[in-house]
This record gives sequence, structure tokens and C-alpha cells, in this order.
Amino acid sequence: MPLTLRPGVLMADTEYGSTLLDQRSGEYWTLNPTAAAVLRALLDGRSARQAATALTGEYDVGPEEAEEDVARILGELRAARLVAE
Repeated sequence: MPLTLRPGVLMADTEYGSTLLDQRSGEYWTLNPTAAAVLRALLDGRSARQAATALTGEYDVGPEEAEEDVARILGELRAARLVAE
């Protein structure tokens, strides 16, 4: 099952990345461009490894660091209960 935003979570792109709004709690999160790119890749059905590979092509980051970044970002999204799998 692909990653999705949890029901009630809205995403809006901004000039600085993206913003997520949890309509139930009223809380919002600002994602920098890297985190926004990771989330978009995962929402598009890409695996964590594929999202990391996309980061290495878009930013000056090596494969190991990109995989760590994706894992951290995904962990934070899960901990905040913003995504569903």
C-alpha cells in the first residue's frame, strides 16, 4: 500500500517547501524543500530508496546521507501521525 496523507491532513506547496495542516488538531508543519521533495516522492508511490535516489540527483548529497534523510523525514511524519500506509 502506498503512503498517503492521513485523512484530514492537507498539503500546500509554498515558495519555501510545503505546509501540512492537520484539520482535526489545527496544528501545521512546514517542510523545507528537501522534506517536501521526499514527501512528494513517497506520495507518488516511490519507495524510500527511490526517494533517496531522487534526492541525490536534485541536491548535493551522497546516497548514504540521502537514505538517512529520507528515513528521518519519514519517521517524523509517522511520529506526527500525518501519513498513513
